[in-house]
Amino acid sequence: MTAIATIRDHSRIIWALMLRELATRYGRDNLGFLWVIFEPLVFCGGVLIMYRAIRGQYMNALEVIPFVMCGYMPTILVRHIVMYSLNAIKINGGLLYHKSISVLDLFVARIILEFIGVTLSFMLIFSVLFAFGLTPFPVNLGLVYEGWFTTGFVGSGLALMVGAISELVDVVERIISVTLYVLVPISGTFFLAEWLPPNVRHYALLLPFLNCSEMIRAGFFGNSINPHYDLGYTLTCALVMTVVGLLIVRHARARAELI
Repeated sequence: MTAIATIRDHSRIIWALMLRELATRYGRDNLGFLWVIFEPLVFCGGVLIMYRAIRGQYMNALEVIPFVMCGYMPTILVRHIVMYSLNAIKINGGLLYHKSISVLDLFVARIILEFIGVTLSFMLIFSVLFAFGLTPFPVNLGLVYEGWFTTGFVGSGLALMVGAISELVDVVERIISVTLYVLVPISGTFFLAEWLPPNVRHYALLLPFLNCSEMIRAGFFGNSINPHYDLGYTLTCALVMTVVGLLIVRHARARAELI
C-alpha cells in the first residue's frame, strides 16, 4: 500500500471516529453536535461578562472584552484538547479489534474534533462581538491565525503526552483537571508579558502557552501593545511534546494489545 493510500484510509477512519465521538458524546437529538461549538462559547461568554462587569470597559488602555477573549479562548482550546484526550484507549478500546484502526487514530480524531469545535466557537463569538461593535477587527489577521494554529500544535503535543500517560497511570486523570486550571492565571489569560517585571517575564515566557496568547493579541491590537513571544521556541516545545507523546502512545498501544 502506498503512502498516499495509507493517508487516505486513515483520513476516512479519523472522520468516522469523529462522527462516532459526536454521536456518543452529545447524542442525535436537540442541538446534538452543535454543543461542541456552544460549550466553549458559553464558557468564554460567561468570563467576558464577568470580567467586563468587574474591570469596566478598559484595562491599561486596552478594551477588556477583546483582550480577555484573546487570552481565554486559547486556554479553552488547550484545555479541551487535553481533557478529551484522557482515557481515549480505555473508552474506545473495543474499536481496536478492527485492525485498520490504530491507537493514534483515536487520539487524532479527538484532537481534530476539539480543535474544529473551539475554532468555530472563537469565530462565532468574535463575529457576534464585532457585529455589536464590542471588539475591533484584527490589525494582522495572519498573525492571529499563526498564534491560534500554534496554540493547537502545543495543545496537541500536550494532549498526546497526557492522554497516553493517563492510559498507563490512573492518577493522571485526577490531577490534570486541576493542573489545567492553574494554567489560566499563568498563561496570559488576563495579563500581557509586558506587564511583568523583566526577571519574571523571562521565566514566564518559558511557558509556550503565554507565547501563543501574546501572538494572538499582537495580531488583534498591533502597535497598541508591546508583545513578547518567540515562535521558534514555541514550535520547538510543541514538536518535542509531540514526539514524546508519540513515543508514549506507542508504549500505551503495546499495553493495550497485551490486555
